[in-house]
Amino acid sequence: MAPVKAGDPDRSVELLWGPRDGETRQGLSRDRIVRAAVAVADAEGFGNLSMRKVAERLGFTTMSLYRHVPSREHLVDLMCDAVMGEGPEPEVEGGWRTRLEASARHSWARCRRHPWLADVRAARRVPGPNSVALYDRMLAILAPTGLRPSEVVAAVGLVGRFIDAEALVLLEAAEAERASGVDDAEWWGARDALYDRLEPYPALTALWEAGGFDDPEDPFEFGLARVLDGIELLIRSRDETRDETSVCQGCGAPVRQPASGRPRAYCSRACQQRAYRNRKST
Repeated sequence: MAPVKAGDPDRSVELLWGPRDGETRQGLSRDRIVRAAVAVADAEGFGNLSMRKVAERLGFTTMSLYRHVPSREHLVDLMCDAVMGEGPEPEVEGGWRTRLEASARHSWARCRRHPWLADVRAARRVPGPNSVALYDRMLAILAPTGLRPSEVVAAVGLVGRFIDAEALVLLEAAEAERASGVDDAEWWGARDALYDRLEPYPALTALWEAGGFDDPEDPFEFGLARVLDGIELLIRSRDETRDETSVCQGCGAPVRQPASGRPRAYCSRACQQRAYRNRKST
């Protein structure tokens, strides 16, 4: 394999979307390397992931791995997409909220199985087919709701960022416990020197005395419900303001709108395709 700059996005596209490589005579393959890397990250954390540790787990030399994966960065891209394809997303009957909630819970369960995912923070990490398929399914849930296309994209992004944020909190708590040997409840329970100084804060003190901190809300459950509440409110507002007499964005002809679901922007498939080609050419 020719030398490749670490993290080269075009090479990531080839690795993620191209054909799988076959096993060598010694039984090494890209899929085996990725599975071993996921196991290392699950057991030791993302910060301790290295090509050397993956090679040791497999019983090969580090250099033998580079014949299949050009760098650690490329390996991380492959790992992320591999875990995105774990287990089929459950088929759930119901409206958009029920199905989007189920999809979010499926993603949350994956984050709990692989806490290191929260450590893979990169705005320009190349997605693979499993990642794009998951994203597409979430878009498809909201696309018929009447939201504008840009709002569909923004709403799905909001749900994803909420899950990522909660996963990061979970990871930080786990890392602190691993480093100190003390879990969150025990650590905060020993902070009497701090609590003695909080009496001058009236709102905090009143909530404390009222038991507001005794049985806290589950942050993921509470946050997901509020995010979905906001999306539902936006969908309702779009239903109330839907224009039933719109015109085609392509040719200006009247567009007959459906009684429910996402409003049509074009009078025909031909106009939609023509508009798409025009956008690509500009």
